[in-house]
Amino acid sequence: MLNKAQLDTHRQLGVPLDYARGGSLPYFADASELVDIGPNLVGRMQRLTPEAASRWQAMLSAARLDGITLLIVSGFRSFDYQAELIRKKLDAGQQIAEVLRVNAAPGYSQHHSGTAVDIATPGSRPLTEEFEQSPAFEWLQRRAAEFGFSMTYPRDNQYGFVFEPWHWALG
Repeated sequence: MLNKAQLDTHRQLGVPLDYARGGSLPYFADASELVDIGPNLVGRMQRLTPEAASRWQAMLSAARLDGITLLIVSGFRSFDYQAELIRKKLDAGQQIAEVLRVNAAPGYSQHHSGTAVDIATPGSRPLTEEFEQSPAFEWLQRRAAEFGFSMTYPRDNQYGFVFEPWHWALG
């Protein structure tokens, strides 16, 4: 499903040729229709598809009513942005195999779909397993499905990614 330019990017990054073969990882094209949903923790505007944005806003409101603060770390990420995230880790000395346990190769990140969010909460370091111990995580486990969200990467997930209690998507 990758086009020639995307395959070239994979080669440049050192993504193994057999990455995602066998269908364990789905391909995600970049979403075409996105809306702004507000800034993330560092002030960068985040975007989601209109449906995901509506459901995210409803979930934020419900959490707030229950005394829970949900913060967005990351929403939509383009193929090129995903490639840049990986390049930075490689430039910092990480090996591609290590990087791909945490970050999907470009084309295979659920963030491309515009329906995935990485969530943080005050008092818990973002993008760490520490989030699992937070009241926000407990709330999400009880209530996220009401808004169509589920945790994509539980412990020992079928995709081989590390446990990501902060990553939730429509599905």
